[in-house]
Amino acid sequence: MQDLKNLKTAALQAGNIALGYFEKNYKTWDKEAGAGPVTEADLEVDNFLKNFLSNCEPDYGWLSEETEDSSTRLTKTKVFIVDPIDGTRSFIAGDETWAHSLAVVEHGIPIAAVIYLPKMDLLYTAEAGKGAFLNGKKISVSHIHELKDAEILAKKSTLKENIWKSGDPALFRQRYRPSLAYRLALVAEGKFDAMIALGRSWEWDICAGHLLVSEAGGTATDSLGDEIVYNSTIGSSKGIVAGGPTIHKSVIDELDV
Repeated sequence: MQDLKNLKTAALQAGNIALGYFEKNYKTWDKEAGAGPVTEADLEVDNFLKNFLSNCEPDYGWLSEETEDSSTRLTKTKVFIVDPIDGTRSFIAGDETWAHSLAVVEHGIPIAAVIYLPKMDLLYTAEAGKGAFLNGKKISVSHIHELKDAEILAKKSTLKENIWKSGDPALFRQRYRPSLAYRLALVAEGKFDAMIALGRSWEWDICAGHLLVSEAGGTATDSLGDEIVYNSTIGSSKGIVAGGPTIHKSVIDELDV
C-alpha cells in the first residue's frame, strides 16, 4: 500500500531530523494550559511531516499535536494523524523512549501505521488486513489469559482501589513507559500483555499503536470498552485499553470508570 510506504519514508527522515537535535542545545518551552513541553525539534519534525505527506497525498486531511487544528479534516475521507515526537519529556531528558507516530485513517478507521524509535532502531509498521511488523518481522500480542499473571503498562495512578470493581489494586503487575505510542507497540510485540490509559487520550498518541495492536491479533477500545473512531471532532477518546482479546476483556470487565 502506498500509504504505508509514504509513512515509512516520512518516519525515517523525521528520525534523522530529530537526531540532529538530540542531546544538543535547542529551544524548549511549555505549551499553554499545562499541555506539556515542546521543543524546536517537535516543530521542525512536524513541519517536515506535514509538507512531505501533504505533497504525497494533497487530498488527505491533517491532524497533528503540533499543528493548529482545522475543521477541514472532518470533510476528508482519509486523514493523516501524526505525533511528531511522542515522549517529548523523554527526548528532553536524553532518554531513548521517544517515537514518531504516524497513521492514515479512512472513514475514522486506521488503515496504515508506523511507530519509529530512532535511538532504539525500532520500526513498527502495520496496514489493515496485512499484519503488524517490527523491523520487517511479524509480531503478535501475548496469550496470557489471567490478570494475575499479566504485566500491564499503566501509570501508578491506575492502581487506585476505586478504579477497580474488586477494590483490589494488585490485580496485575504494573509497569510503565513514557510514550503512549511505544506502550501500544510493546503490547503489539507481545513484550507486555496489555496497556491502560485512563482519562483523555489524544488521537495522535494512540492511532498508529491502535492499528499495530489490532493487526497483531489484539483488541483496542476506549476505557469503557467502546470502539474508538478517529478523526473525531474533539480529536481524543475516553482513554484506551489494549491487549490480547482475553486480557483486554478482563481489564474492561474489572474497570470501574
